[in-house]
Amino acid sequence: MSRFFTNKHSTLTPYTPGEQPRDKKYIKLNTNESPFPPSPCAIQAASEAAKNLQLYPDPTYKALHEEIAAYHGLTPEEVLVTNGSDEILNFAFMAFCDKEHPAAFPNITYGFYSVFATLNHVPYTEIPLKPDFTVEPLDYKSTADTLFLANPNAPTGLALTVSEIEEIIKSNPNRVVVVDEAYIDFGGETVAPLVRKYDNLLVTRTFSKSRSMAGARLGYGIGCKALISDLNTVKYSTNPYNVNSMSAAAGLGVMKDEAYTEKNCRAIIEAREYAKAELKALGFEMTDSLGNFLFVRHPKIKGAKIYKALRKRGILVRHFNSILISEYNRITVGTMAEMQALTDALADIVKE
Repeated sequence: MSRFFTNKHSTLTPYTPGEQPRDKKYIKLNTNESPFPPSPCAIQAASEAAKNLQLYPDPTYKALHEEIAAYHGLTPEEVLVTNGSDEILNFAFMAFCDKEHPAAFPNITYGFYSVFATLNHVPYTEIPLKPDFTVEPLDYKSTADTLFLANPNAPTGLALTVSEIEEIIKSNPNRVVVVDEAYIDFGGETVAPLVRKYDNLLVTRTFSKSRSMAGARLGYGIGCKALISDLNTVKYSTNPYNVNSMSAAAGLGVMKDEAYTEKNCRAIIEAREYAKAELKALGFEMTDSLGNFLFVRHPKIKGAKIYKALRKRGILVRHFNSILISEYNRITVGTMAEMQALTDALADIVKE
């Protein structure tokens, strides 16, 4: 770092994104992107928006807010669109956490939670998962913390039920509970309908996974009007035009083509279940993931060795160095053909 970097950020350990190599063509199963292109409706809408890029976008994103609100049976005042779901998660740390309102989240979860806490000088507690990587709901009841729960969790893919999360929300009436539903469209149960029932629930979503728009950086949050008003205060104090015109237009286009999203989700779930069966036949062990990824290990082969062997064969997966999960690899679910290529490669690696 330079000699000008201030001490207030000297303790930051930045989030490490999945590698995006350009040296050759890989089967890319390391960053939980969709294997399918965006909806043609999204592409057309973004193309039309590109004709007016000399203008700032409408900072209220009225049409997109209305479409998302209609999808959830809410009002536009209960929705906030952001630059990816990462932005609304950061807004939540800014709005609802400080030294008197610390944060808590699992010790194995989305890596950005600890980064956002540190960036915003928020004390935080990492609550250990159970030995089988599941979240113990009792650990999150009646806390003094703002809670962040990815459901399904990442990188494990395991999910709590709606009733389990509702009990957590009810037991923490004076603390905000943030439920990160980035992977909800692949088999989990959404708690979105509960935002009308509890004023301390914020649900975050992304267009990156099921809606094939990772490159557009678009996400949103839903909650009661008061919570969304708080988050808008943060937004308008940092970046009023936080979503670019083309991404907002593409988001509106894909929301109007829900059949396309549902079709892709069904294909990803089918490929995931196929890969689960094939990997189990090869001796792999895994969690019962409800995300668009698998979290797997082989009892006789080191996780790092599998990662390197796959990379050598032109297949990228995500390996984590944390001692708690170093024997595992997270594998994004691609097309059926990509999953077949993966299982063929792993069959060769297991034989070696």
